[in-house]
Amino acid sequence: MSGLTIRQDDLQGAPTRDLLALHLAGMHANSPAGHVFALDLSGLQVPEVTVWSAWRGEAIAGIGALKALGGGGGEIKSMRTHPDHLRQGVAAVILEHIIDAAQARGMTRLSLETGSGPAFDAALALYARRGFRSGGAFGDYVASDFNQFMHLEL
Repeated sequence: MSGLTIRQDDLQGAPTRDLLALHLAGMHANSPAGHVFALDLSGLQVPEVTVWSAWRGEAIAGIGALKALGGGGGEIKSMRTHPDHLRQGVAAVILEHIIDAAQARGMTRLSLETGSGPAFDAALALYARRGFRSGGAFGDYVASDFNQFMHLEL
């Protein structure tokens, strides 16, 4: 998308932290207690997670992360578009960046866990357009009525 810059994020800036707080609040608003698996700031600041943010000038437009799972797998975490930049292709650009990074690291499969219900329809459509397919739980996740899993073979 024109005018969008993707950069690795150190999670220190207020715009990034504010967007992460918005992401967590949204997840808690749309999923019952005990069914939110979004990473908080400390969960994103571990060696196996790399975070990227998308910027339009000085304004943060979105964020996304890649968590290395081992065995050639990776997990997409914390995808969120800033409300001022919705429906402008930001999430698609971040998703492509994460997929490219996973391939460059030799990963052979990307997975993600997300919520269910209408609040997640746009994200699910984006993932499906990019080739992700519904599948079973992975890692330590447990399937419930409130989450679902998608996978992409690289």
